[in-house]
Amino acid sequence: RPGRSVLVRADMDGLPLKETADVPFRSRRAGVMHACGHDVHMAIALELARFVAERRHELPGMVRFVFQPAEEQAGGAKPMIDAGVLEGIDRVIGLHVWAQLPTGQVCVPPGVVMASADMFTLIIRGRSGHGAQPNLTIDAIVIAAQVVIALQTLVSRETSPVSPVVITLGSVHGGTAANIVAGEVVIQGTLRTFDAELRRHLLARIAQLAEGITGTMRGSTEFRHDSGTPPTINDPAIAGLVSEAATSVVGADAVVPFAPLMVGEDFAYFLEARPGCFFLLGGAPEGAPVVHHTPEFRIDERCLPIGLQVMTAAVLRLLQPD
Repeated sequence: RPGRSVLVRADMDGLPLKETADVPFRSRRAGVMHACGHDVHMAIALELARFVAERRHELPGMVRFVFQPAEEQAGGAKPMIDAGVLEGIDRVIGLHVWAQLPTGQVCVPPGVVMASADMFTLIIRGRSGHGAQPNLTIDAIVIAAQVVIALQTLVSRETSPVSPVVITLGSVHGGTAANIVAGEVVIQGTLRTFDAELRRHLLARIAQLAEGITGTMRGSTEFRHDSGTPPTINDPAIAGLVSEAATSVVGADAVVPFAPLMVGEDFAYFLEARPGCFFLLGGAPEGAPVVHHTPEFRIDERCLPIGLQVMTAAVLRLLQPD
């Protein structure tokens, strides 16, 4: 039957963490767990696929289900798009369970959902030597310390106070012994913002600033942009249709506003290529709050049928030829 072609995406990858939550569905593999809810996304997509397959001759249009790897490294969506997964697709949709959103609630932002997320590496090189003769060395740790502090001025002194930006340097490694001046330090960090142009500008400035400081201090630097994803931005018209579908399932009071998140999501590449919507599904468990990407992460399983019903209603609406 005539209708739209809709792509439903579910990410699959886990995280290198040892699960500590005492739940019946805890990971059976040591050191690996679903700490961000991707198992929820897969379960909902699989049940939706069953529903659609059983009614394929009754429904208009076409639904394509995509189970995507490597979301956590922002390395899965773009290769799939480059391989042609969007050929013949009119609209795209995905969801993310969110442990800070109460179970039973759904958020369908009409614009920005999540920030860009870029991972980068800075390699600061100096010249190693004896700790008692620093004048004969170029101390990479001292240079790196200056770089670490200076990078935060890109947020505090080069970015408008009303433009959210986060630069996090989560890993700094250098040196081998207390009495040896380090010849190399490796800094790994992330950049996050909602503004695509600001993202491009700050990635360039991170490299420029590090190069300027290390050069002034007689060292050298290498900048690597390891991976990245643009901001996740919904198409307002498609988000409106999904919001209507969600309202039909959970009621108007349960379709709630939610501030854009500074986390990243490579579904953004799908949304850059096709009109679509990425919505948040409430899954906050009872008890103490839990945080994504931690060993204690868990969700309230009662969100599963809600997510399935909302996604089903949304896909059925998006299939309509308008």
